[in-house]
Parts: sequence; structure tokens; C-alpha cells
Amino acid sequence: MREEPISLEKSLIEFSGTNEILTQLNSGQLLMVNSRRRNGLILFKKFHAEFAGPGAAVGGFFDVDCQRALAVGDLSLVYPEDQEERQKAYLIRRQWIRLTHQLTENAVPLKRAQLILNQFENYFPPDVVAKIPDEAFALLVGVLPQTIRMIRRDPEDLNSRIKFRF
Repeated sequence: MREEPISLEKSLIEFSGTNEILTQLNSGQLLMVNSRRRNGLILFKKFHAEFAGPGAAVGGFFDVDCQRALAVGDLSLVYPEDQEERQKAYLIRRQWIRLTHQLTENAVPLKRAQLILNQFENYFPPDVVAKIPDEAFALLVGVLPQTIRMIRRDPEDLNSRIKFRF
């Protein structure tokens, strides 16, 4: 008996809305963010948010407590093909979490807000970043949404008034 290879089309999951994404994440099934696209998910937990970028595992035991999800970019989720790909997706998810954690180590809220915005602006096109609500960025780095709004409104003016310590 010959096994048919799984085509990328069969393993690709497309969504029409955030409710579908949340249902899929809460199902307990492991997926991963398509590593061939600049896309990701902001996953809203009870008191914080996490970003899962390209190649990261989502769903499964990671996200049973996910309350909301926000697609970033042209979201595409795929099923990991084997144990090795699942393992790699777990490691990549940890890397995305560590990156965000490094940004939160700065004690100055305005600096954390600037750093998270810089990270997203360096990776995604400006129109994609503009669609992400202030609340999402705020929950990623532990600041108030007003802090994100201040940085978005006039970052040059803030930089001239506030000296950040590294």
C-alpha cells in the first residue's frame, strides 16, 4: 500500500474570521504559523498577550487559555507534518516568547512601548502595523494602551523630551 504525500493545499488552513481561529486554537489541535509568509497571531490570554510568528506552534496545550486571537498579516496556519516539525515549531514559539520577554525587561514603560512598535515595524509593512490595536501592543509588553498611543502619535517628539537608559 502506497501512502499519498500530503500536499501543502491539504495541510493549509484558511480562516474567514477571528472566531474560527479561536475555535481552532481551543480545539487542542497543534498547528503552526506558516513560515513561508510574514504573518502571525497575537494571542490574548487572561492578563497578557503573546505573539506567535512564522514557524511557531499554536493551539495544542499552549493556547487552551486563549481568549481572543488577532491575525497579523495574511495569516496562514499549517499542520506540522511530523514529530520533527512539531518539535521545531515548539522551539520557534519559545523564541518568539523570549524576544517579547527581552523587551519587557526594560523598566521604562515608554521604552517598552517603543521597542515593541519597532520590532513590528521592522518586520511587517506599515499598513499591517497600523491595523494592530494599541491594546494588543500594550498587553504584549505590559504597558497601558495610552502609552502605545503616545509613542504612535509622535515618537520623535517623545525621544527629544525623554532620555532612555539602556
